Amino acid sequence: MLGRVSPRALLACGALALFGGCASEPDSHVVSAPPPPAPATVVNGTANTTVTTQTTSAPMGQPAAPATIVTTTQAPPTAQAEVVLAQPGPDYKWVPGYWTWRNNQYEWMAGHWEVPPHADSTWMAPHWEPTNGGYRFYEGYWN
Repeated sequence: MLGRVSPRALLACGALALFGGCASEPDSHVVSAPPPPAPATVVNGTANTTVTTQTTSAPMGQPAAPATIVTTTQAPPTAQAEVVLAQPGPDYKWVPGYWTWRNNQYEWMAGHWEVPPHADSTWMAPHWEPTNGGYRFYEGYWN
């Protein structure tokens, strides 16, 4: 015949059942980078801006791609300092950040790692050039 079980024994068995199967999380050795900053926007007052699309010539046998031409009277801000994260692999090359024009204002596009189309490719950075009293944006591309 079974005897009476004390409340303390029940409590001890419950605690063992509750905590007995628990294991702590293993230590992680994966180092992750902080998320990239949100895109920055800068407005320096009113700007006259023209955005047009034109078709550019392409090498023989390839379709011509439309190009967007942006010109504005607002000078672009100075480039932002960026933290270059660890290279994800030997084939990756760093593409630095730059200012682009969106929604009638400058917006910072953060730098990132990218695999070029060919091993000997060189990144030609996008840039702004003064032109006719304003500034014209030229897209970046792999050369």
